[in-house]
Amino acid sequence: MQFFDRAKIYIKAGSGGNGSAHFRREKFVPMGGPDGGDGGRGGSVYFETDSGMNTLVDYHYRPHHSATSGGQGGGRQKHGAKGQDLFLKVPPGTVVRNEETGELVADMTEPGQQVMVARGGRGGLGNTHFKTSTNQAPHEAQLGEPGEEVTLLLELKLIADVGLVGYPNAGKSTLLSVVTAATPRIADYPFTTLVPNLGVVVIGDPTRSDDFSFVLADIPGLIEGAAQGVGLGHEFLRHVERTRLLLHLIDGGNTERDPWEEFEAINHELEEYSADLAERPQIVVLTKMDLPEARERWEIVQRRAEEAGLVAMAISSATHEGTQELMNFTAQRLRELQLEEAERKIAEAALAPATGPVLRPEPEDAFTIISEPDGYRVRGKRVERMAAMTNPDSTEGMERLEKQLRKLGVLDALEQSGVEPGDVIHFGKMEMIWGEEMW
Repeated sequence: MQFFDRAKIYIKAGSGGNGSAHFRREKFVPMGGPDGGDGGRGGSVYFETDSGMNTLVDYHYRPHHSATSGGQGGGRQKHGAKGQDLFLKVPPGTVVRNEETGELVADMTEPGQQVMVARGGRGGLGNTHFKTSTNQAPHEAQLGEPGEEVTLLLELKLIADVGLVGYPNAGKSTLLSVVTAATPRIADYPFTTLVPNLGVVVIGDPTRSDDFSFVLADIPGLIEGAAQGVGLGHEFLRHVERTRLLLHLIDGGNTERDPWEEFEAINHELEEYSADLAERPQIVVLTKMDLPEARERWEIVQRRAEEAGLVAMAISSATHEGTQELMNFTAQRLRELQLEEAERKIAEAALAPATGPVLRPEPEDAFTIISEPDGYRVRGKRVERMAAMTNPDSTEGMERLEKQLRKLGVLDALEQSGVEPGDVIHFGKMEMIWGEEMW
């Protein structure tokens, strides 16, 4: 069984529909004037958390996704239809990053959470918008704005309250099967668990509303070098990052390794992977207490745990010895951690400035000019949008674009950058030649 917890996908929002350059034509209205409608906005692309999903397999086999474009404007000032938004379902715990910049786009943790990842393009304006006292019959109409395109990296980090960590065959899968309704694959050889398994532990009686439940995750066995990618560790360490508490299982039946050295080796891998993860609260659990060799090792483990300031418990999943006591204590510890977290958030909110963080987004009119081998590239949200929505075959449209670029200071900035006749000027996907299309 292959577990798909990563995917690379290509997203394209719908482009806006073109505006119409239509003129009113009726039998007894020879000079009807412009009546072209606007194009419709393109559909945007959203991610939505779906609690019923637990893998990214759908995106592994189908990486390309597009929303529909807006309809074109028509005569009699008819506006084009709006493009349909696209909602892509992802499992809880999905982290979305921009592949090009590495920027975090979204962290999908809440059920039903929605985040826009690509905005649909604006519809182009019809020629009715360009009628003036000096130009009663404008033939100009805007093109629709292209929809945003982006390549995204998806990474699934399981959302579990408690994570089971330890060497292969430490008894994690067996414990999970005993205390939850999960049915993980179990066998007596290393790396039986090839995928993380989740189960829900219920403490108390749900019928009397005095129950407490939490999600328990069985993380595939770690070995030395896991943080550097040895074995399966590098692939699955990320799945314990969101847990509040770790149950660190030590194989009581293995006489080849010192139990505490085994414990310290796994903690070293956790620290190598993430310093924050190494600080996560732990409960030390010696397994397989139905075996004589485990009982002989229990005193050593208990003593070393006390010296380290940790709680140690002993269980046998085969006979269910100590499993209920372990789950009860885990639930109690988890409640304490949740309370501490809530109190910390309240304290942080009280210390935060009343006005909140001051955000200074880059002005929409801002632009930059980058020298390229064949000319220059002009980057800027408004500049690129204006160029993309201008029909290069329309004299009126190109004259309007020139005025807008000159007003924003783009043409002066290009001249100061050393532009020469024949240089190619790039505005997003649009190209113009300085001295021919440009002025």
